[in-house]
Amino acid sequence: MKRTFIIAEAGVNHNGNVEIAKKMIDIAAEAGADAVKFQTFKAENVVSKNAPKADYQIARTGANESQYSMIKKLELNEQAHQKLITHCSERGIDFLSTPFDLASIDFLSRLGLKVFKIPSGDITNLPYLRKIGSLRKEVILSTGMADLSEIRDALAILVKFGTKLENITILHCNTEYPTPVEDVNLYAMLTIKNEFTGIQIGYSDHTLGIEIPIAAVAMGAKIIEKHFTLDRTMEGPDHRASLEPDELKTMIGAIRNIEQAMGDGIKRPSQSEQKNIQIGRRSIVASTFIRKGSVFSEQNLAVKRPGKGISPMRWDEIVGRIAQHDYNEDELIEF
Repeated sequence: MKRTFIIAEAGVNHNGNVEIAKKMIDIAAEAGADAVKFQTFKAENVVSKNAPKADYQIARTGANESQYSMIKKLELNEQAHQKLITHCSERGIDFLSTPFDLASIDFLSRLGLKVFKIPSGDITNLPYLRKIGSLRKEVILSTGMADLSEIRDALAILVKFGTKLENITILHCNTEYPTPVEDVNLYAMLTIKNEFTGIQIGYSDHTLGIEIPIAAVAMGAKIIEKHFTLDRTMEGPDHRASLEPDELKTMIGAIRNIEQAMGDGIKRPSQSEQKNIQIGRRSIVASTFIRKGSVFSEQNLAVKRPGKGISPMRWDEIVGRIAQHDYNEDELIEF
């Protein structure tokens, strides 16, 4: 992939409302994202009734409500998925959704999804990995909270059950919402690339702002995933660590600029700067009046712009030679 694949992560920021979800698709498409991603789950298959909330979830939704109750309100049913897939098709943007349980994997497979995103929390879920691997589809593997050995084990399971290694992209990730900048550790993305030869790498970002994903692209990320929302002040667990529409558009524009700026790695004058060579470089000129037959010396020569004469790199070749005609001050030396 020469072009960074940008996933606008709607996640559960639709708050269970299909119309909000459709509006988020519109925003992602208008911003230039390649895909918009949701989350597919049945709450009873994901969390137990007494599972605690993460600190960031408590901060956004309070401590009185259980994690089960919180996410139950955020489910999207089959009809909603069909509507969102249709709307994505109409807007020319890929529909993606992360399955969070085995039944949801089967459901998304029946809907025809060609790419399956494994969330960080399931990198150690053997039954889940086995089922994803058996689909033999493109896989995006998030690695928040994981070390290299856990990534290696997950890859081995996916490959054992049918997924080709070259069809897997590993995303470096931190699962704190929002992620403190000092905990991002972007160099770990390069460690993953060096450790698993032939694997594409990317970055799933939960920091505030847009700087980190842009830096990740400059470091070689082939996929960028970033949460976005209609409004960061909306009620819900993930809004605060998400971009608002204008920020999403700015981030995507910056990434596209970075892609162009990376170039092909060959050091040579660019097409746009060719015209500046004669203006910015220098030539050997007469520093004073030089009479025909005089010897060129360090006393009567100088190096000045423009650069359309003899290059100063030939200085030692010119010093000591005889002037073939008169030269006025600042006149280009010729041979």
